Amino acid sequence: MSSSDILERPDVRDADTGNANEVFHYVKKNKIAESAVMGTMVEALCGEVFPVTKSPKPGSPVCPACKEIYEQLKK
Repeated sequence: MSSSDILERPDVRDADTGNANEVFHYVKKNKIAESAVMGTMVEALCGEVFPVTKSPKPGSPVCPACKEIYEQLKK
């Protein structure tokens, strides 16, 4: 086994998580940093519960359910 095989394993494991169509969710702002640092779980507007592990970039896909709920809250 070469060292390049070992380096590829995390990428394969991440790809196997079923997040091929990954979307970003709306979460309470004050919970994001805590979750990113401490690994605590957050609850999105749509009800999905997860730890924050990534930051969205401009143009990232947004969860349709979160987006709909957020738009209703703005009114």
